[in-house]
Amino acid sequence: TYTMDGNAAFFDRASQVLPFGVSSNFRYWGEGENIGIARAKGTYVWDFDDNRYIDYRLGYGPVILGHGHAAVVDRVAEAISHGTVFALSHELEAKVAEQIVQMCPGVDKVRFANSGTEATMHALRIARSHTGREKVIKFEGQYHGMHDYMLFSTVSSPAEALGHRRNPISAPTSSGIPKAIHQLVICLPYNDLETLERTVKQAWGDVAAIIVEPIMGNMASTMPQPGWLELIRTLCDEYGIVMIMDEVKTGFRIAPGGAHEYFGVHGDLVTYAKALGNGFPIAAIGGNNETMSSVGPGRTAHGGTYCGNSVGTAAASATLEAIAQGALTVVEARGQALMEGIHEILTDAGFAHQVLGVPSMFGITFGEEEALDFRSWLALDHGLYSKIMMFLLRLGAMPDPDGGEPWFLCADLSEKDVDDTLNYFADAVQQAKRD
Repeated sequence: TYTMDGNAAFFDRASQVLPFGVSSNFRYWGEGENIGIARAKGTYVWDFDDNRYIDYRLGYGPVILGHGHAAVVDRVAEAISHGTVFALSHELEAKVAEQIVQMCPGVDKVRFANSGTEATMHALRIARSHTGREKVIKFEGQYHGMHDYMLFSTVSSPAEALGHRRNPISAPTSSGIPKAIHQLVICLPYNDLETLERTVKQAWGDVAAIIVEPIMGNMASTMPQPGWLELIRTLCDEYGIVMIMDEVKTGFRIAPGGAHEYFGVHGDLVTYAKALGNGFPIAAIGGNNETMSSVGPGRTAHGGTYCGNSVGTAAASATLEAIAQGALTVVEARGQALMEGIHEILTDAGFAHQVLGVPSMFGITFGEEEALDFRSWLALDHGLYSKIMMFLLRLGAMPDPDGGEPWFLCADLSEKDVDDTLNYFADAVQQAKRD
């Protein structure tokens, strides 16, 4: 029996001291729809009504091994017994940096941060310092963190705010962003090779960086078209622009070496977070020797009280060890089974659809054509997706009801969990057809 009384009582309490009862706008689903988490273990979460869910949100992707993974928890417990933050460097910082450099092709040096937002913020500063230029090119529908320079033309933007495709408007997605910053951000359609090349040739003298998610992590894992990442790399080489590969979602998830390994294209700088620490707060900026040489005293500012703290680095060390030992093989197998099963169920039900992305983070869209960029994605049937996901949630599996968010998988997901999810999904699809 699915109930929501405990969740409602919790949010009545939380809303007295937290705006909308949450610490992130993305966690607010709407009046009467909000769910709070009481506990988690492995691939499961339980809410305040003790409803159990197979978790396909996993904190928006960080929990690559499973909630409360013993090896990670034990490593963190050992580390914090000797202290958490020192205002000086410590052994775990060097160890995790060595692991990242060993696993990720194209990365020679690493600096740590505490979140994906911090990592992209610092990466932009490094790129500006390295080039002596100020503007950044980003792509519509991509999210690179909760700081002013990146909150333009995200997946929250309406189609009418984007302007003409050949002359896009960089649409702010929040109040409070200084107008002076608007002039420093160039937003372009993703996967549009012609528009990107024309824009770079016109504006390259002002462009410090091109920042790109290799997979559209807020657009159902839309993949790069052949030649897309390669073109960005070529243009950056030709015009002295820093290519920032934002691997906050793909890093240590789609391959041990992330998108650098999976696609074979290397950014000058790369940002990591999420799966790096299996849910503990840690992030990193990596890069080649030339670009990272801009970082340092008297050169480019980077720092923070908690950067490289022992809690995050201990979690990262244990997580990276598990990934290097093959944890992603399980994730890949379970994800492949889910993608194939979901495709079969939707085909049998007669729904025009696409199952996108890679097994460790895939998405589902409803429509006749596959969307290649944010503008075409906006035209898809997102209402149908949300309806099916809400039915599915009440049956016991929890992907994000927002169609932009991928399904994230962890290594604790079992074959039975996959079978149960597909059974729930088939029932949810039938409920949506009847509704």
